[in-house]
Amino acid sequence: MKLYRSSNHATRWFAFGLDTGWVMFPAEVNGWSKREAARGVDPIHLREVPLRLGFNTGIPGAPLTFDEAA
Repeated sequence: MKLYRSSNHATRWFAFGLDTGWVMFPAEVNGWSKREAARGVDPIHLREVPLRLGFNTGIPGAPLTFDEAA
């Protein structure tokens, strides 16, 4: 899985995986569960970022943040 940010969509993450294809999802806790197909996105605005930056979104392979209240 590869994670991307877009200069045009600051509140969304974009990801590509062989099993999922291109998807986008909200940059929020558990945002991965709200993913949808990424259509019409101009790849010139996408930049790959480390997968760890997607922590707490639920994206496969990204870490979870420890919650002291739990």
